[in-house]
Amino acid sequence: MKRIKTIKIISLLMLFMLLGFKNKAETTTYKCMIQMTNYSGEGAYVIISLLNPEGKYEKTLYVQGDDDEWYSEITAWWKFQGKRRTDIDAITGATISGGGRMISVIEIENSKIDTGYKIRFETAVENQEYYKDDVEFELTSETIKNKIEGTGFIRYVRMMAQ
Repeated sequence: MKRIKTIKIISLLMLFMLLGFKNKAETTTYKCMIQMTNYSGEGAYVIISLLNPEGKYEKTLYVQGDDDEWYSEITAWWKFQGKRRTDIDAITGATISGGGRMISVIEIENSKIDTGYKIRFETAVENQEYYKDDVEFELTSETIKNKIEGTGFIRYVRMMAQ
């Protein structure tokens, strides 16, 4: 009896351990180079987000610009992030000035590639424009290797797997 009870306890502990720990999804780290256009004025805030196949925000991958007072000016993203009010791990320092270049590092789950997910780069500059989809493209094996042209403050984006 005592042995059966011990086996049950050990079995329950093993089951708890198996179910209690999530396997981390396989991810790939990408260097992401953003080249800005030659505009004048303040530095640009840049938000990099992962969108699901329905076009809804799923995750904030990167935030360039650390003054959270201005985040609400990036309206589409803020509707997602502001409601959730979760800590953003991917915030870095200063904004990017006109003509500047920045290299960021983002991590994307491999399961999101070639499955309809998109990546969006939003930009905003104080007292100027806001571009909801300055750069937006579907995450495919091909597009993540290409140079993608911007439509606003971003001249182009280029990603490279690490």
